[in-house]
Amino acid sequence: MTKQKLFTSLSFTLGGLLIAVLLFNQFQIMSLSGKAGMVLRTGSSRVNLFAGGDGLKDVDVDSLQSTAQTIAAVFDLEGKSGDEVMAEMFPTGTPEYGEQLGVSFDDPVNSLATLAKMYRPLQAEVQQNDPEAFARFINLASNPKGVSCEFCCGIGPIGADASGNSRCGCQHNPATLTLALYLSAYSDYSDAEILRETMRWKTLFFPKNMIEIGAQIAGGDASVLNNLPGMVGGC
Repeated sequence: MTKQKLFTSLSFTLGGLLIAVLLFNQFQIMSLSGKAGMVLRTGSSRVNLFAGGDGLKDVDVDSLQSTAQTIAAVFDLEGKSGDEVMAEMFPTGTPEYGEQLGVSFDDPVNSLATLAKMYRPLQAEVQQNDPEAFARFINLASNPKGVSCEFCCGIGPIGADASGNSRCGCQHNPATLTLALYLSAYSDYSDAEILRETMRWKTLFFPKNMIEIGAQIAGGDASVLNNLPGMVGGC
């Protein structure tokens, strides 16, 4: 086979693989939307923890004991369709803190890597310079409120130990911790607002798991508000 024919053959093969990947991704998105709608239609008793209002002032953060409870508290999901749940939970654009951190909702892969690299130096900085903010962060990250990588590494909804050290070495966990720590120290966000931003990024990092929980909450499935196990296995 000549080099030109070999190159042509490889081009067709790679092109076919690219099309297959694109079709598979589209199928996954459609399947997720359909599954969310199915869960919504089969929900039973109604459930709604969302407090609403500017700044989520009425959310009792200390009472939240699972990722599902946090999702129910910081997003207005009750009665929404599958598409509406995704529209509510999936963020787009660049958040107001995005420029300072160099991240964007529209670029989750690079943002994940950027946030993950920041955690250790940011942890040392805040712990030394702002102990009060660090203690506030510890309250969010070392309790089962969902500030963690639970869906890829099986550590559950607690991402940090009592000293603020990451309980997992994958990128997702320190990235999630970076966000919560930065907002605790360098923003005027309330604890509930920090949790909402964390859940938005977590939805980008784990869309299938997060949207499934959101859909169950929207459909009134109260059982999802129990503590949920993480997915066992590596990232």
